[in-house]
Amino acid sequence: MKDENCIFCKIANGEIPSNTIYEDDLFRVILDNGPATRGHALILPKQHYADLYEIDEDTAAAAMKLARKMALIMRDKLNCDGLNVVQNNGSSAGQTVRHFHVHLIPRYENDGQHILWKPTSPSADELKAVRDELNR
Repeated sequence: MKDENCIFCKIANGEIPSNTIYEDDLFRVILDNGPATRGHALILPKQHYADLYEIDEDTAAAAMKLARKMALIMRDKLNCDGLNVVQNNGSSAGQTVRHFHVHLIPRYENDGQHILWKPTSPSADELKAVRDELNR
């Protein structure tokens, strides 16, 4: 199912031109128009899923398999030193387009990007409380 109002559905299905670097029956992989680094790409499912909460397990698994395939190609062709795989869900997590997608961000020594978070310092009791809440 496609969402006729979704720009990523239109790109994934070839209705809007893109810099496609891979395509199969389930996905289109495109270069990001506002890349964090050289080669920054997006894996877009051709079917519409708003986020990780909506996508079915088989398609999610296929997206990760494709991420690995593309990572190997990027390492070989772009000579990147590393790679970030980023998948945001909800505006508070940085999702700006409500269509599941995976960012593949090649990393290069001294590329100036900081795709990190600030670690916190919960107590052992706080960690146990969260563990217990999740295990209920």
